[in-house]
Amino acid sequence: MALIDSHGRTINYVRLAVTDRCNLRCTYCMPQEGIDFVSRQKLLSYEEMIRLLKIFKTLQVNKLRITGGEPLVRKGLLQFLSEISDQEIMPGFHLTTNATLTLPHIEILKDVGLKSVNISLDTLDAKRFIDITRRDQLDEVLASINGFYQNDIPVKINMVVTKGMNDEDILPMAQLAEHRNIQVRFLEEMPFNGTNETKTHFFTHHEIKEILEKGLPPLKSLPFTKGGTSQNYSVDGWKGDIGIIASYSRTFCGSCNRVRVTPTGQLKTCLYGNHVLDLRQLLRNGSSDLEIADSIKQVVAGKPMDGFEAERSRFVDITESMATIGG
Repeated sequence: MALIDSHGRTINYVRLAVTDRCNLRCTYCMPQEGIDFVSRQKLLSYEEMIRLLKIFKTLQVNKLRITGGEPLVRKGLLQFLSEISDQEIMPGFHLTTNATLTLPHIEILKDVGLKSVNISLDTLDAKRFIDITRRDQLDEVLASINGFYQNDIPVKINMVVTKGMNDEDILPMAQLAEHRNIQVRFLEEMPFNGTNETKTHFFTHHEIKEILEKGLPPLKSLPFTKGGTSQNYSVDGWKGDIGIIASYSRTFCGSCNRVRVTPTGQLKTCLYGNHVLDLRQLLRNGSSDLEIADSIKQVVAGKPMDGFEAERSRFVDITESMATIGG
């Protein structure tokens, strides 16, 4: 039976975070000293993830994205992905990564079912890359982008626009789509930075679009994909295209088709909401697959209409890092 929420939306997409650890320290994700990473015993094991994905498959979930933290920092990831492929649990998978560790593994990732990759990259300037990530690994990211492209793996580059830090990089980043069939997407910054700090002004999707319109040839709106998050635009003569994700303004929530599983096995029906189901506890306390599936159906039925409703239902303010949720 398919997962249907109370708003009539079919939920067929799961984002599975395999770790909360990351080798970068991006300013919009966590403080420089990092966060309190959970103990390995609290992380879902690969065996538990395999079981969970099989349960999601019975619920007609057919799209899987592997996220983190940075997925490649977890040992055994490639073998885990190979098992998903060998057991035909999902029809391939998608990957979100910072691309600092992927270059040696691109062909293996493709062999075990990688369908597309989303790469987090917020600047092409070497100094600003260090300022944002607090690491000096831009060359590794660029080499990985080239490697994925050369292996015919669809590439999306996600740039989080941070006011006063990298807004001058919007146009140079957009131009990556001119000569290559890739998509460059610009995201509003979200408040998931692992601190209690709040900002008085986020760079909005309107401001991002205004910069693009002033600095590029005319943008042509492309049809919005149901279940998508990005409003996309083409430019005449360009091989790739451009997208804008209103991740803080949350204009795309109405057609949401996804749920998230955190590294510790907490099910979230909305990024901005609380955890709604402890899957790890169910997996470890003897619950049957049918019981777990029924629990998932019950909480998905209560999925909020949008991120604003979800945020209003929280018991505490947003202080978590994206790494603990699943980027």
